[in-house]
Amino acid sequence: MNAIDERFKQLRAGKKKAFISFIAAGDPNIAVTGRLLRELDAAGADLIEVGFPFSDPIADGPVIQAAYTRALEHGLKVDDVFTCVEAEKGVVKAPTVGMASYTLIHRRGAAAFLDRAKQAGFSGAIVPDLPAEEAQPLADLAAKRDFRLIMLVTPTTPPARAERIVKLSSGFVYCVSVAGITGERDRLPPELLQQLRRLRTMTDLPLCVGFGVSRPEHVHMLREEADGVIVGSAIVRRLELAKDVESAVRGVRDLVTELISALNPRDR
Repeated sequence: MNAIDERFKQLRAGKKKAFISFIAAGDPNIAVTGRLLRELDAAGADLIEVGFPFSDPIADGPVIQAAYTRALEHGLKVDDVFTCVEAEKGVVKAPTVGMASYTLIHRRGAAAFLDRAKQAGFSGAIVPDLPAEEAQPLADLAAKRDFRLIMLVTPTTPPARAERIVKLSSGFVYCVSVAGITGERDRLPPELLQQLRRLRTMTDLPLCVGFGVSRPEHVHMLREEADGVIVGSAIVRRLELAKDVESAVRGVRDLVTELISALNPRDR
């Protein structure tokens, strides 16, 4: 069984929700990325998204864009990301998911990219700029490799299109909480819960919410309707603001521990 499917099977059996963390590879450097993979795994992250830096990301807000820019200015290459994840493959137990622009996949060749990703230890990929109308070939290539293709549904996605997207998806469905870009927010829209209920009628895949999830109160709001939460900008900002690597890692670990406790209280 694919590691993503296995992890969600375990979580559902234990009546728990998935905590999915995001990091931008190569920020502040690729060695720290490897350490963060281990730290997030040890802190209890159920899945870890690893962003492949790209010069023109389609949906990322200023925090993640800045992280990508820093990594690229340091000379990070796609193969550096694969090598980093592969080095931690025998240590990190949480499934890893790549977040990559389709430009990066197309440039290498879709089949070659997926083969290298799987070899490195990735269990799936999120391709935010791949439209549903053009996703079937990549979905087919992924299915042949037991590799999961996670598609995004936004609040403005019409119902018919949402159905098409969830049918193309595997692993889980990435449910975008708000119209716009990634980034921390004071609150999440209440209509998000209605969106999740509609999607639940379309698929049995886990529904995981990202874009703006950064506080315990966000997690409290979502845990009855969503199967998991995705936290990215809040983690990346902790790294950006820290004075040194040790305080950065400590800050990320503390944030993740706090949010996991809110998502899966011990008394549940």
